[in-house]
Amino acid sequence: MDKSKRLFLKSKRSFRRRLPPIQSGDRIDYRNMSLISRFISEQGKILSRRVNRLTLKQQRLITIAIKQARILSSLPFLNNEKQFERRESTARTTALRTRNK
Repeated sequence: MDKSKRLFLKSKRSFRRRLPPIQSGDRIDYRNMSLISRFISEQGKILSRRVNRLTLKQQRLITIAIKQARILSSLPFLNNEKQFERRESTARTTALRTRNK
């Protein structure tokens, strides 16, 4: 085979079908925190449909459920725990340095 023809051949990859993220028995509801928490990033943002591998209808229902849970204070709007801990720890170290001098 010529080099020019080899460039256009696709490599054969094994195709493995993943399980859907939402099973048929799962109920999309604002009270189902174990299900909802799978579709939220570490920062507290709603993950996109491409990342979640959801259908359009499922993504809409998940988004509505997350927003309802946030309004009812079941979920935080933002997750700033890590940033808060960093600021707190740096403030402690700077305070200790000034005291020691």
